[in-house]
Amino acid sequence: MPRRKAVIGLAVACVSAVAAFLVRQRGAQRTEKLDLHFADGTMASREPGSPAVDRVLDLGRAALAVARD
Repeated sequence: MPRRKAVIGLAVACVSAVAAFLVRQRGAQRTEKLDLHFADGTMASREPGSPAVDRVLDLGRAALAVARD
């Protein structure tokens, strides 16, 4: 009986971990942002909303669309 409970507990833990991973992946795919990487190794992230960021994101979407065709 204790072995059965351990197996059930392990199965529940594995399913929970997979579900958490899938939820996180789904949320990450829906988020767009602009990451600027500089030569010195630093990075700056920008969220959509400003005209310059939106323009660069539009260019990126267009480049991806061409690459997928």
